[in-house]
Amino acid sequence: MSVATRKVQLNNGVTVPIIGSGSYAPPDPESQGRVKDWILTALKNGFRHIDTAWIYLTEKAVGEAIKESGIPREEIFVTTKLPWNRQDAVQESFEDSLNNLGTGYIDLYLMHWPQAVEYREKNNTPRNPDGTLKLNNNVNFNDAWTQMEKLLDTGKVKAIGVSNFSVKTLEQLFKTAKITPAVNQVELHPYLAQNELRDYCTRKGIALMAYTPSGYSTVRGDPLIVSLAEKYKVSPTQIIFAWHLARNTIIVPKSENNERQKENLAVPTLSEEDIAKIWDLDRGERLCNKASPKTGQVWGWTYEQLGWVSYRPKL
Repeated sequence: MSVATRKVQLNNGVTVPIIGSGSYAPPDPESQGRVKDWILTALKNGFRHIDTAWIYLTEKAVGEAIKESGIPREEIFVTTKLPWNRQDAVQESFEDSLNNLGTGYIDLYLMHWPQAVEYREKNNTPRNPDGTLKLNNNVNFNDAWTQMEKLLDTGKVKAIGVSNFSVKTLEQLFKTAKITPAVNQVELHPYLAQNELRDYCTRKGIALMAYTPSGYSTVRGDPLIVSLAEKYKVSPTQIIFAWHLARNTIIVPKSENNERQKENLAVPTLSEEDIAKIWDLDRGERLCNKASPKTGQVWGWTYEQLGWVSYRPKL
């Protein structure tokens, strides 16, 4: 079943396609140079949601692909993000992203990370002598969110949200927030089901959006996932995406391959029994953003600061 037209309604009434195409590319010229072509292919294959970010360096390529696709702008949902090193320059960073995209408006603008990093031109990851990120302690995510709320008054963005926030950081945000985030984009897959966060966001009316939704080859190769793929005669990725969609989670997988893009939009319907089996794979394992074994940090913050609590096995 194609899920290209299925949408999730956000807490402000805006609707977002439940599956989108990620657009991250490594910062080397060759990888960046391919982005426009495979985003254009994704659009031609039926994707109507593109997820990008200022820090990915791919906003211009996304905007060019949208323009070249010939698809009306209003039919495409664009998500981009405030980078960690511009939390003290929200308006300027937003305008920079909008100019890069050239789309006239942005559908969803997310705060990419709760921690603030010092701004250095042409260096998005300035380091201390010990290798840790240089943090900007003159601003915090409450300050940045206040400025993001003001963006809604411009009419240039339809919804605002956060990324990589936990129950802990959301609780801190709500001490000053006047507007509830529409979305929280986090790492989410069967090995990291994020059930506590999911329940919290459901109560608050915050939609979850999953990055790394397939869990890489680690989850795709799980014996249960492989056996279910054989049962339903689909790929392991399609089984995992079916689990996400059964939870009404928005997903933004990235693929540069034409056939895999088509496959990502063809998701089977699983039995409740099989969905329950996938739930039991949860082990609280982060695959995309793990703490550094050297510093114990994820991009400048510890798990404790991020609120990424240790997984507690079921008793």
